[in-house]
Amino acid sequence: MTKESMSLPLNANPARAPRDFRMLPAVLLLGLMIPALGCAVGPNYHRPSAPVATVYKEMPAANSPAASQWKEAQPSDTAIRGKWWEVYEDPQLNPLEEQVNISNQNVLAAEQQYRAARDAMRIARSNLFPLVSAGPAVTNSRTSQGTGTAGVSAGGTSHTVYDLSADASYTVDVWGAIRRQITGSARTAQASFAQLENVRLIMQSTLAQAYFELHGTDAEQQLLMKTVASYQDYLQLTQDRFKAGVASGADVAQAETQLSSAQAQLIDLGVARAQFEHAIAVLTGKPPAELTVPTGAIAAKMPTIPVAVPSTLLERRPDIASAERTMAAANEQIGIAQAAYYPTVSLGATFGVQSTDPSQWLSWPSRFWSLGPQIVEIVFEGGKRHAQVDQAKALYESNVADYRQTVLTAFQQVEDNLAALRILSDEAKAADATVRAAQQNLDISTYQYKAGTVAYLQVITAQTAALQAEVTALNILTRRMVSSVLLIEALGGGWDAKQLPSNSDILHGK
Repeated sequence: MTKESMSLPLNANPARAPRDFRMLPAVLLLGLMIPALGCAVGPNYHRPSAPVATVYKEMPAANSPAASQWKEAQPSDTAIRGKWWEVYEDPQLNPLEEQVNISNQNVLAAEQQYRAARDAMRIARSNLFPLVSAGPAVTNSRTSQGTGTAGVSAGGTSHTVYDLSADASYTVDVWGAIRRQITGSARTAQASFAQLENVRLIMQSTLAQAYFELHGTDAEQQLLMKTVASYQDYLQLTQDRFKAGVASGADVAQAETQLSSAQAQLIDLGVARAQFEHAIAVLTGKPPAELTVPTGAIAAKMPTIPVAVPSTLLERRPDIASAERTMAAANEQIGIAQAAYYPTVSLGATFGVQSTDPSQWLSWPSRFWSLGPQIVEIVFEGGKRHAQVDQAKALYESNVADYRQTVLTAFQQVEDNLAALRILSDEAKAADATVRAAQQNLDISTYQYKAGTVAYLQVITAQTAALQAEVTALNILTRRMVSSVLLIEALGGGWDAKQLPSNSDILHGK
């Protein structure tokens, strides 16, 4: 634990110089060997258990009508991978989704956050290497005139010293704090990467939902335009019957009211359609004025979604992967806090040349150096280290709870959308039957009104019921498409934890 320093005069014997450095290789070798011999203090990470069911509660029975919309995913199943939206086979949706990866600002921000986390690992890794600094210095000094002996005043003199030195310091990672910091930074970077994939999935899912909502609104607009044309025919019918004296003015007023109500509903749908289109534009990174989605009803088909056993969800959801990696990084902080109990071992070295004449720098007597290890142990800090360890443990347990809650939420989302698709499938069949019955009732009421056997109020009632039945059927179709998107999102959108970057990938900027 000694530290030696030496500054030789210009006339020092160069033959002695090699002996001055005999301890240098030994010290350097010691510094390189200690990390290899040292062990990292603190707990080793093991993924905590999470609540996982053996089967999904809301999976439809094999003999139910909704069973055709799901299939049990096999290990080699590749129905949903990467570009999951292609399962809808909608050529208009595909290019919009591609723009999310390129231009969505939330995705771009998450990408930069991942890059920053990746750089943090490189910063942490730099602590494994010595810190070396170097720089020349020129010092000009003058002695006092009153420094002579026996009270005799000496004339002041001045001289200039030219110095070229380098300093090196190296903290030996005996207790593994630096290695745990590197590992923790790598796991944080992996968590950031998973969060990037989660943001990407959410933005893609949000766009698909808005896309189907928009075209569901288009279908409803088409229905109302057809309805308005039909109501105009009914109004003309009542006006003709009123002129012929076989209908009352009340019939005409009721027909006009019905027509105006349908026209108002048609106009109001324009607000929702515009908002969906604006949302799609922003999700693709464009101002709303630069994007127009062609009008049309939902053309995509209802996909068959592979649903694997619940345990696979832990590997397929990027948000679960992010929570798990964050938890792993928090585990490393416990070891870092515990390493603070042990002494810090460091090596320091200073070497260079010094002379009153720069031309003498190349001469051996001009050199100087100092070299030695240092061990520092904190003997009193008022319980700070103990509190830091407790804090790290508490934060780790908090991350464990967050991880388990993320898993539970993931299963809830899968079950919610399995139930929604199963129930909506049955409801769609009932709605289709209602549409057929309502149309038949309208046809009969119209025939009876023309025959003069019923009042026009019965026609109005039948018209309202028929329109409502068709609107309900369209809304159910839209909800089924949106629920299918949400189920794919809940299942991870084809993502897999194998896509997480390795330590080497992070270090080399991949």
